[in-house]
Amino acid sequence: MTSSPFQRTIALPAPVCEQAAQHLEQAAHRAIDGAAIPLKAFRTAADNDFTLPVPVVEQAASCLLVLATETAQTVRPSALRATISVALRLRDAVQLAHQPALSSRFW
Repeated sequence: MTSSPFQRTIALPAPVCEQAAQHLEQAAHRAIDGAAIPLKAFRTAADNDFTLPVPVVEQAASCLLVLATETAQTVRPSALRATISVALRLRDAVQLAHQPALSSRFW
C-alpha cells in the first residue's frame, strides 16, 4: 500500500462547520441528493475537533451549491450569498487538501 501525499482529512474552523451544518439541514429538508451523509458528519464534527474526511467536505460543498441553485429565485440575496460563501469555503479547503505537501528537499 502506498502513502498518498494528499491530506485525507480537513480541520475546519468551528463557525464554518456550524454554518455548513445549518445549510446542509436545509438541503436535506429539500431532499437534495447526498446531503444526509455530510449533514451527519458536520453535526458531529465538534466531537472530532472539526476534522472531517476530504470526500465528505467535497460532497457538502456540492450539496450546498445545488441548494443555492435550487433556491436562487426564492430566497433573499443575503441568504443566497451565505449559502454560496460556505460552499466556496468548503470547496477551497478541499482544493488545498488535494495539493501535495511541499517537501524541503525541493528548496
